[in-house]
Amino acid sequence: MDRPIIGITMGDAAGIGPEIIMKALADPAVFALCRPLVIGDAQMLERAGRVVNTALSVHCVARAAEGDFAIGTVDCLDLHLLPADLPYGVVSAAAGDAAYRYIERAVSLALTGEIAAICTAPINKEALHKGGHHYPGHTEILAELTGVTDFSMMLAAPGLRVIHVTTHIGLLDAIERIEPERVYQVIRLAHETLTRADTASPRIGVCGINPHAGENGLFGRGEEETKIVPGVERAQREGINVTGPLPADTLFYRAGRGEFDVVVAMYHDQGHGPIKVLGLDAGVNITVGLPIVRTSVDHGTAFDIAGTGKAEEASLKAALRHAVELTPDPQTATE
Repeated sequence: MDRPIIGITMGDAAGIGPEIIMKALADPAVFALCRPLVIGDAQMLERAGRVVNTALSVHCVARAAEGDFAIGTVDCLDLHLLPADLPYGVVSAAAGDAAYRYIERAVSLALTGEIAAICTAPINKEALHKGGHHYPGHTEILAELTGVTDFSMMLAAPGLRVIHVTTHIGLLDAIERIEPERVYQVIRLAHETLTRADTASPRIGVCGINPHAGENGLFGRGEEETKIVPGVERAQREGINVTGPLPADTLFYRAGRGEFDVVVAMYHDQGHGPIKVLGLDAGVNITVGLPIVRTSVDHGTAFDIAGTGKAEEASLKAALRHAVELTPDPQTATE
């Protein structure tokens, strides 16, 4: 069984994306897992290689199947979008537009089966907007490019997985948008994703919205009963192993002890906080509900250290590992 081709989008080249890619692909263990293909700009990778002091060479290809996929070489589908003197750590419309174009090309390759999955380096939202692409983040771009409306963000850190009912919206808006149908959809997405990754009957814990999950009406205005319970009960009727709503403070503790395979969080910070406490450097972002596999680092572009070689590559290597684990058939990539 051959190793799958995993497309790595370079992200915003003014940030740490090229550096963590060069560091990650210097590790022979990555090549034991997969055949990595960078979708980006070769000269940005070469510049990053000098920054991190690696002997890796960059090999430009026109098609995924042309890659050497050999230790010591970084295969790059070179889109030639950026100037050689692009400054580090500066918001740039050119870099924001290029970051979008890398994602666009990677999605096209994944949809046609030329790559088995996508692993994304970080983008900068301000640069993305300056480049003319007005999205809250990667997840929404990927959903539009693949034509799906039923999707969610799953985060993974050592010992914990979290999937979100709402993400990049304000707290008041998030509570308004939490509805039984959406709760059910996210539970189902979590179940399907983990089942596909060979977790039999995954144990799913669902957070409440209010302190102590409302404590039978003591806190809040009955949101748990009206917004969450019907979605949980529908999933239970379908045979999904789900429990909730449960108090978020103790649910994350119980999940960390191994009682649950994934936690359903109601809003952005409810889920992101525990993940980042457990492992910011090793966290992984997984978009579920897409017709393709996509994983990502769970950190930003780190403009403050871009160009210094200090950025850590652990999250990218973890994201590559998860991409391989979630790929249903490692031979779907075109030879």
